[in-house]
Amino acid sequence: MSGNKKQKTDIQRSTNVVYQSHSVSRSKRGQVVGTREGFRGCTVWLTGLSGAGKTTVGFALEEYLVSHGIPCYSLDGDNIRHGLNKDLGFSSAEREENIRRIAEVARLFADAGLICITSFISPFTKDRADARKIHEGAGLPFFEVFLNAPLEVCEKRDVKGLYRKARAGEIKGFTGIDSKYESPEAPELELRTGDLAVNECILLVVNLLKEKGIIPTGLAEEVTELFVPQNKLKLVQSDVKTLPTIAITKLDLQWVQVLAEGWASPLKGFMREREYLQALHFCNLLDSGTINFSIPIVLPVTMETKESLTGSAAVALEYQGRKVAVLRNPEFFQHRKEERCARQWGTTCTKHPYIKMVMESGDWLVGGDLEVLERIKWNDGLDQYRLTPQELKQKFKAMKADAVFAFQLRNPVHNGHALLMTDTRRKLEERGYRRPVLLLHPLGGWTKDDDVPLDWRMKQHAAVLEDGILDPNSTIVTIFPSPMMYAGPTEVQWHCRARMMAGVHFYIVGRDPAGMPHPESGQDLYDPTHGAKVLSMAPGLTSVEIIPFRVAAYNKSKKAMDFYDRERHAEFEFISGTKMRSLARSGQNPPDGFMAPKAWKVLTEYYTSIQKEQ
Repeated sequence: MSGNKKQKTDIQRSTNVVYQSHSVSRSKRGQVVGTREGFRGCTVWLTGLSGAGKTTVGFALEEYLVSHGIPCYSLDGDNIRHGLNKDLGFSSAEREENIRRIAEVARLFADAGLICITSFISPFTKDRADARKIHEGAGLPFFEVFLNAPLEVCEKRDVKGLYRKARAGEIKGFTGIDSKYESPEAPELELRTGDLAVNECILLVVNLLKEKGIIPTGLAEEVTELFVPQNKLKLVQSDVKTLPTIAITKLDLQWVQVLAEGWASPLKGFMREREYLQALHFCNLLDSGTINFSIPIVLPVTMETKESLTGSAAVALEYQGRKVAVLRNPEFFQHRKEERCARQWGTTCTKHPYIKMVMESGDWLVGGDLEVLERIKWNDGLDQYRLTPQELKQKFKAMKADAVFAFQLRNPVHNGHALLMTDTRRKLEERGYRRPVLLLHPLGGWTKDDDVPLDWRMKQHAAVLEDGILDPNSTIVTIFPSPMMYAGPTEVQWHCRARMMAGVHFYIVGRDPAGMPHPESGQDLYDPTHGAKVLSMAPGLTSVEIIPFRVAAYNKSKKAMDFYDRERHAEFEFISGTKMRSLARSGQNPPDGFMAPKAWKVLTEYYTSIQKEQ
């Protein structure tokens, strides 16, 4: 490609210079660069036609790696020509010099311990080979990634209008039109960007970097399912008949489901003492980098059970007479309940419903590697809504989602919730996302007695979609299997991270998430604003963007839910959960626009059914 600049071909070479070695070693530099120790310096060289997606993939990869604590920097062709290489045109010699300079700059970034991503057409094989030699001569890894998109696809994209100008003869020497692009013969990776989504490209590059030992294997949100492989199932089923057993509760089985489906990845089973201490004291797992994990997932047992099983290489977990899993290499350690509750909930009040269950559970904990015999089903008519993280990822892919935003709830949806979700969708579309998908993800494990049961909540959510309050074509309603712990900001980190495992990019956090009134004083157990504040600061959650809950109230003038404006306070009415339940119990209707009519009808039917039972 050429412009009207004078072409420069007489490039002078520097002489009388001597290379000076650094005093700081690469391994030492790797200890302080980024949040994950280890030298990771290398260059990922993205090459391909204009419009193949180099800039898009380069910047998206940079964002992904940085959000996971991996230092990197993306060098973009256009940006470089605004500064370092603004004195170069597009003659063969200048193109060669352009790539040489970029290769040298990339080498410096790599030598500093960063992953350097370069996004340049770099059409000539010799120039790319020279760039590789520059890195190899310095002992630095170089990965050529060919973004292989057909010319017709690139021309259709043509965001800058360059192909149109080249076809019209306004630009001479344009790669792909009247200047040849020499495709790489043996790149480390080929991305067919005409067929792959950006997120798919990112994961392929990340996998390459993992295979080459550049980034840790625990970096990506890899889902670790704990089901016994089909080819080993008969052997394990035969084995389980001979094993000693632990009888587990319904609550324990819900945690088995969470672990088995991969929501708690990278855990391989119920926490051993080392993992338990890391989660309890640091809200993180630390053995493979910093992985946010704010809650203990443990299996309590009695002293009698512990004594009878000590020395066993494996035990079977049994629920209501049915063997559901095997726990291999069990490790027993003391269940210090008061300490656990004080750290996890910030209180030891035994009137707190989950704390009560902890205090009444066994005095020992057993951890170990879990092998689950088959998928956990509850046969309650809702199993079809229980999708695993892997299944959700496939669902998002089938919907061609380029952004997934999640809203967790344990209560019925009113129009204030819907307002926040539709406003989030609008903002994502304004940011350029074309197909944002909402994951409406009600919690489906244990909840306290006065919460609306799951089956009624699912009916109410279906009515919200039926009334068109949320778009059914871009909304997925599935059940999150975790029990509810009512542990406030500590627990909300778990809720967010579990959704990361399912491929969520944006997480809406509400007012007082996972909170409840203090069982004795009646005051908020946690500051209602702290959940959102903690999520915005929490380590290990940087690959999810947190969307704080905007306060919505009933606007009496509009007769609709609206974002609260303090300056127009008189126009708003706050309809509390207590008032909502009171109206539903008495069969009265809320103000028009508070909740979808069909959804409200479901709620009144639920409270009427309770009164009949009582």
